[in-house]
Amino acid sequence: MTLTIRRCQPSDAPAIVRMAGDAAIYPNLLQMPYPSEERWRKLLEGNEVSGNTDLVLAAVDNDQLLAWAGLHSVGAALRRRHVMSLGITVGREAQGRGVGSALMQALIDYADQWGQVLRIELTVYTDNHKAIRLYRRFGFEEEGVKRAFALRDGVYVDALEMARLHPNPPRLPQRANPEPD
Repeated sequence: MTLTIRRCQPSDAPAIVRMAGDAAIYPNLLQMPYPSEERWRKLLEGNEVSGNTDLVLAAVDNDQLLAWAGLHSVGAALRRRHVMSLGITVGREAQGRGVGSALMQALIDYADQWGQVLRIELTVYTDNHKAIRLYRRFGFEEEGVKRAFALRDGVYVDALEMARLHPNPPRLPQRANPEPD
């Protein structure tokens, strides 16, 4: 496998819709079944709009989309500008092959080194053990359980709130004391 991480493009919308519509995938997404290609295309067109702070990445192998993940602004509130939410989807055939880890590493690097992100938040169903293990490996900690969080296949399920704080937030360099006159 020759894995490439790149920004998602509007042309990725059909592959995202196929993957998100997979009956083995969408039950673990916080989205509805039967995703719209047009909706995804519009979302991905916004990925390049000036001023958009979101970052949506694709993991591809020989032009085949294997997974996508993103960091998304939590809103316009001034006091929460340092926070982004994370979402990730790994296709059935790519699971267990390091694809999710590669995307997570790219997002974490962006957040820590370039994005001025202090806190990354995510929500994951409590029974999605593979995803929870992945998040823990990248420093996410459980902050609480939301009971009956979402309806999934006719049953209300719980979700974990997890977050990761920047392990070494940027600081201003120390100024040298000026020489006395």
